[in-house]
Amino acid sequence: MQKGVRLALISRYVENPMSPVSAETEKTSAALTSIVAACFLTALKITVGIFSGSLGILAEAAHSGLDCLAAILTFVAVRFSSKPADTDHPYGHGKVENLSALGETLLLLLTCAWIAWEGVERLTAKPVAVDASFWAFAVVVCSIAVDLSRSRMLSRVAAKHRSQALEADALHFSTDVWSSAVVFAGLLCVRAASAVPALRFLHKADAIAALVVALIVVVVSVQLGWRAIHALLDGTPAGAIERIQAAVSALDEVADCHAVRLRHSGPNCFVDLHVTMDGDQPLRVAHEITERVEEAVRQILPGADVTVHPEPKDKSKSGSGITS
Repeated sequence: MQKGVRLALISRYVENPMSPVSAETEKTSAALTSIVAACFLTALKITVGIFSGSLGILAEAAHSGLDCLAAILTFVAVRFSSKPADTDHPYGHGKVENLSALGETLLLLLTCAWIAWEGVERLTAKPVAVDASFWAFAVVVCSIAVDLSRSRMLSRVAAKHRSQALEADALHFSTDVWSSAVVFAGLLCVRAASAVPALRFLHKADAIAALVVALIVVVVSVQLGWRAIHALLDGTPAGAIERIQAAVSALDEVADCHAVRLRHSGPNCFVDLHVTMDGDQPLRVAHEITERVEEAVRQILPGADVTVHPEPKDKSKSGSGITS
């Protein structure tokens, strides 16, 4: 009997790889991998940055350090958001992922403030000799390779499971690739200034590169933070309600679709809508129509939790909520 139950569960998992169990496992694995990679890069950059005196690498180390903390927050958020809905949280715990993304934004902005301050100091009052050694270049190349691989991995899992927390991590690490490339260019300029006296003006390129890194991270952080706030305030994706109304109204049995409301809770989407139909048809037929309405909505928003309120054509009801 137990063997049969296990086989049934395995079969259900294979048939539905997007089940909560598989989604939680894959998202957790991706978050753990991100933590390990971030910790490794942070330690490597701190070591090389201290010995080389490169502010660009130290800026990258600070960035990676907060990425490590952000990855830990993401891991906690992913685990907590997978908890099922309960009486206190009927829409589930998915918005924890949105809170995590907003927290990562604040951490990154704090990092940018420190990088900008130190960069301006080095450009104006605190010149520091930078050793553009082989190890300085090596750590930047290693960082680009690791960030590129984990960014792709996180993007794939985030898109598959509609996870904003993992998407935030992926966005961070894709930004790290570009910022590391800027640091690499700064180190090249420092090396050129040391080798060619006529290019001595490039000796401050490392600090300038650090400021460019800070600017890149600020831009990406503001975009990420706005998206997190938009989700926390139940913002609706542009055009989503119009597409739902058009798809539902196109059904032969539906006379009108109105009062459409949509909200996201992490990877989950909840849709409420009212439809007008023939009020004299049997309840069973009306129920079948509402199921077709739900399927039409899920063609636009896969996996959405849809609630349909049917109304008879011979009664005029505007409904409550958002009308069109």
